[in-house]
Amino acid sequence: MRSRLLFLVLMIINLLMVSCAGNFYEDFYVTWGGDSKAKILNNGSLLTLSLDEASGSGFQSKNEYLFGKIDMQLKLVPGNSAGTVTAYYLSSKGSAWDEIDFEFLGNLSGDPYILHTNVFTQGKGNREQQFYLWFNPTADFHTYSIIWNPQRIVFSVDGTPIREFKNMENIGVPFPKNQPMRIYSSLWNADDWATRGGLVKTDWSQAPFTASYRNFNANACIWYNGASSCSPNSVLSNFNNINAWLWEELDFARQGQMKWVQDNYMIYNYCKDTKRFPQGLPRECYVSNH
Repeated sequence: MRSRLLFLVLMIINLLMVSCAGNFYEDFYVTWGGDSKAKILNNGSLLTLSLDEASGSGFQSKNEYLFGKIDMQLKLVPGNSAGTVTAYYLSSKGSAWDEIDFEFLGNLSGDPYILHTNVFTQGKGNREQQFYLWFNPTADFHTYSIIWNPQRIVFSVDGTPIREFKNMENIGVPFPKNQPMRIYSSLWNADDWATRGGLVKTDWSQAPFTASYRNFNANACIWYNGASSCSPNSVLSNFNNINAWLWEELDFARQGQMKWVQDNYMIYNYCKDTKRFPQGLPRECYVSNH
């Protein structure tokens, strides 16, 4: 009897967790651009977004999440992508929304993409960090990950952490922890600012621009009918090995990896921009690994 009960518990866990594991038909809605611009291919294992002069395209997750480890593989727009932005992010709704952003700012052929990151809490962002990537993100798929738990947000590329934003509510810094978020992605024209501050415009003769997505995985707490699948009363909360990301932090080795990226590839950090904050830098900037 006991073994049968354990089997049933594991089956429930499997159903709750596998529902997040990677079919675009099952996990996402196309939100704009229509079937001609946003295409789900290969029985749901591949999704492509396209942009031309008439329209961009985008999609969003069917599920809402309150904390999770989100992975997606992207292959970005190749060639002359100046003026385009490929956005991949988590966001809640409302005027005081929370948001966790990856944005990829296109560039002229041969120039590196800029990876733009930001964290919004209660409708306020202004926490940008930007990086060059140490590989060509258009030649193949690479994994872009967000760990979001009650203690921290970690942005990673191919398993290498590039940024950590810690929960510092103890010093009055809001942290996104109460609003469930959906996953969104879009490919759109932003040539008024995206490439060299808007100096380089989109070359529409290169259209359509196309970005590709695969291997989505959300090991996450699903929010449904006002409750989380990781609530204290949930069967999932008893299996810490499955939800290890809920308590995950960067060990010494991963902190070293993040420092390597920031020392060699970070090109903008809001916490260094004293001209932008003449009244003083945001509070979190005075704490390491903000």
